[in-house]
Amino acid sequence: MSRVSWAACAIRRSEPRFSIAKQLQLARGSGTGRSVENDLTLDLLAPLERAEITHVDWSVLAPDEGKRLRAMGIDEGARVAIAHRGIFIGRDPIAIMVGRMNVAIRRVHARAMQVKRV
Repeated sequence: MSRVSWAACAIRRSEPRFSIAKQLQLARGSGTGRSVENDLTLDLLAPLERAEITHVDWSVLAPDEGKRLRAMGIDEGARVAIAHRGIFIGRDPIAIMVGRMNVAIRRVHARAMQVKRV
């Protein structure tokens, strides 16, 4: 691989996906102004526990990532369940069941989705 392509990869990886304030908000898990019982996010569900997505904080996600998730049916009102979690540090990625398909998403994406148990 030439030097130019390695430099392009390094530049692409160093670009932030979203602001530091949003990252801190996700790490704390608060700041949305919602009630305590609605503070359950998709990443906190137990495996095979069914839930419905009530709110998605699209401002946390990059526009192309949000578009991809919507195309797969992951939006407000969708019924989901966690199939399994990854084995790496941070338990990333998370495989969720949406309808009849399984989709792997990042933990930060799951943390941006508020759910209610069904």
